[in-house]
Amino acid sequence: MKDDKRRHPFRESRQDIERAREVPDTPQTRSSAYRLAFADSEFLCRDELRPVRLQLELLKPQMMMDEAGIVSTIVMFGSARISDPDRKAAEPDAALGKLSEYYTEARKFARLMTERSVQSNGTEDVIITGGGPGVMEAGSRGAAEAGGASIGLNIVLPHEQAPNTYVTPDLCFNFHYFAIRKMHFLMRAKAVVVFPGGFGTLDETFESLTLIQTGRMDAVPFLLFGEEYWRKIVNWEALVEAGTISPLDLDLFKFVETAEEAVAEIDGWWS
Repeated sequence: MKDDKRRHPFRESRQDIERAREVPDTPQTRSSAYRLAFADSEFLCRDELRPVRLQLELLKPQMMMDEAGIVSTIVMFGSARISDPDRKAAEPDAALGKLSEYYTEARKFARLMTERSVQSNGTEDVIITGGGPGVMEAGSRGAAEAGGASIGLNIVLPHEQAPNTYVTPDLCFNFHYFAIRKMHFLMRAKAVVVFPGGFGTLDETFESLTLIQTGRMDAVPFLLFGEEYWRKIVNWEALVEAGTISPLDLDLFKFVETAEEAVAEIDGWWS
C-alpha cells in the first residue's frame, strides 16, 4: 500500500485557500460571496453559524489535548486578582493582600502535583487553569517550576483576558463561549481545587458541584482552600436548614488550608 500521509484522496482544503488567492482581481473575486465558506471569517461570525462555532470551540482544544496525550487534569479555580506576595503592587489592596497567601499555596500545590505528572510523561494530572493572572498564574507557574506542562483556558474579556506567561504555549487556548470552556475544564478532571475568588470562581464552583450533585459528573476530590473565607461568603448550613440541599451534599467538598493537605486529600481519595 502506498505510504500517503493524507487521510483521503481528495484535494486538501488548505490548497484551495492558497489557490483562491491567485485568481485575477475582479469584482466577482472580490465579492464576499466568492470566498470559500470555511475561510470566510465574516460568514463564520453570522448568528446562524453559532452552532458551528460552538462545535469548533469544542473540537479544537479537544483534538489538540488528545494529540498531546493528555489523560487527566487537576482543575484549579480562583481569583484573577490575588497577587504574588513577593510582587509589590503600586497601590496594594489591604483585603486582597490578606489573600496573597493563597497565591503561594496555589503555586506550591501545582508544583507538587506536576512533579508527579512528569513521572507519567506529563500526560496525567496536568494542571489546568483559566490561563490568566492571579491564582491561575500561580498554578501555571508552579507547573512550570516542576518542569511540566499546564493547560490554560483563556476567554476573551474586557479585562484580565491575557494569558499568563507560564502556560504551556501549545496548550494555551482561547474561548468565546463560557459554556464550552467550562466543559473543557471538567472533561478530564481528576480533582477540582478552588481558591478564594469572586463571581467567576463562585460560578465555576457551584456549577461543578451541581454536576456532581445531580450525577451528571462522577464525583472527584473537590477541595476549597480557606475555610474561613468560604464560610464567611457562603452559609452552607443555612442551605441544609432551608431544605434546599441535602445534608449529604455537604460531603461533596472539603476545606483545606495548605498545598500538602490538598495533595493528601487527593491521594486518599484515589488510593
